[in-house]
Amino acid sequence: MKKKKELFSYIFIIIGAIMASFSVALILLPNDAIDYGTAGVAIIISKLSGIQLSVCVLAVFIPFIVAGYVFLGRSFTIKAALGSLVYTLGLEFFENIPFELSTEHFLAVAFGGAILGAGLSLILRSGGCIDGSEILANIIVKKLSDKTGRNYSMTPVLLAFNAIVYMTVFVVIDVTAALLSLLVYVVATAVIDHYTDHFEAIKQVTIITQDPDGIIRDIKDKLNKTCTIMDSRGAIAGENNTLICYISYFELPIMKEIISTHSGSFSTVSTIDEILR
Repeated sequence: MKKKKELFSYIFIIIGAIMASFSVALILLPNDAIDYGTAGVAIIISKLSGIQLSVCVLAVFIPFIVAGYVFLGRSFTIKAALGSLVYTLGLEFFENIPFELSTEHFLAVAFGGAILGAGLSLILRSGGCIDGSEILANIIVKKLSDKTGRNYSMTPVLLAFNAIVYMTVFVVIDVTAALLSLLVYVVATAVIDHYTDHFEAIKQVTIITQDPDGIIRDIKDKLNKTCTIMDSRGAIAGENNTLICYISYFELPIMKEIISTHSGSFSTVSTIDEILR
């Protein structure tokens, strides 16, 4: 069952990457808009230098893949590498297809942003990633959390990164491209938030278990996180413990793996918009 679920996650990553590359190559770029994140950086480089877009995307993303392997683990990096490779090949393929969406720029960009967001949602829900800005934000948040013991949202880092991208578009390309690209970001992130429950926010994992020591040890070893422990009692199971842990969206696959190795545990995941101290 676990292998089947893992296989489907790779299939969904491939489908999502194809959808994203289709949207960028055949809808967004022909209508003077660009993708956001590191893909946006690659598009800017391609437009200014004349280098093929797929080559620029791969060159920009490789350093983030390496960083993801160092800081976020092998499983995440394999899925991120698969997604970015399919996305790059998709751009290479779709760029050579004669296609033009004959409609208003506004409608085309809104439609393209929705397809892009849907594709990225599939990738994120399957534990993958095709944007280096998300890897960078996750690494920064992880480092801050490890250093301070507090939990941080990725939102400020992602907003700052994309603000720099759009200001660059405004300066080196034109105002229209910057505004259309901002619309792409708004539409795509709205779709992503709908289907991934605000992936950039902090996640609260609540675990009810009779083996708290083993789970706490694994969480500490694999995620470098701690837990709040509360005594609880089930109507059937009797005495047990409730563990509460705060993690990022990209740490969820590791947490699910930890929980799956401890039979008899029950867990829920909820989104936390803010933690007050």
